[in-house]
Amino acid sequence: MARRRPLQLDGRLAVVTGAGSGMGRASAELLAGRGCALALVDRDAAALEGLASALRARGASASTHVIDLADLGAVAALPDAVAAAHDRAPSILLNCAGVSMLGSFEQATLEEFRWVVDVNLWGTVAMTKAFLPALIAAGDAHVANVSSLYGLAAPAGRVPYVTSKFAVRGFTDALRHELEATDVSVSAIYPGGVQTGIIHHARVAAAVAPGAAARAADAQAALYRTTPAQAAERIVDGIVRRRPRVFIGRDSRLSDLVTRVAPVGYWNVMRGIVAAAADTRS
Repeated sequence: MARRRPLQLDGRLAVVTGAGSGMGRASAELLAGRGCALALVDRDAAALEGLASALRARGASASTHVIDLADLGAVAALPDAVAAAHDRAPSILLNCAGVSMLGSFEQATLEEFRWVVDVNLWGTVAMTKAFLPALIAAGDAHVANVSSLYGLAAPAGRVPYVTSKFAVRGFTDALRHELEATDVSVSAIYPGGVQTGIIHHARVAAAVAPGAAARAADAQAALYRTTPAQAAERIVDGIVRRRPRVFIGRDSRLSDLVTRVAPVGYWNVMRGIVAAAADTRS
């Protein structure tokens, strides 16, 4: 297949989930700066409105859509709401929203496990399903799904999150192959440790003591080196260049290499790095 030409951003409409904070917010700001109109999606109404107001003050077109991505009915209705708010069809979908949970597999209930998968995986799948017809009709479009370093390597202590992010990776790769004869390109995004609030806003399994959860969250956050703005630069560059795989941070690139070279043995190294972050015992 011929190499795809770069995606021109000016004048495009981008739908961004998780736009209220972190990488989603930083990516939305960068896309707006490159000439995109934005459909901003998050469950935090105040954060969305604050971002939309800031973007509008800079001359960008921005609509806000407050939904929970675990609500599949709300996701299915979203394309009509976006169409009503904008004078153009979307040609970029950035699935950036995600949640995490503190607790081992043994400590987590099935309901708690399923909540993580519902948001991280099914939210991504449902958003893609909802918007894909419009993206195909628009032509020259792009889907970018955020997986994780933990979609490359599988540490202890994050089983629900790892499960969801490996699944996002597989979904994204398979979708890319299905769409290779169309004008819709697809990226899988692999952030390493990004300085967002996700771990300190993570759900805590009911069986985990608050003190243990706080210590694990602090240990995890201490591993983060990349800023949301730096991550957004990589994400938007990946969209423009239509890169199949986008690695954010040295830790992500190293994980990709090590897990391919030593698909079992990498844990001998990783175990010590994440030991404190994985420990949610009292």
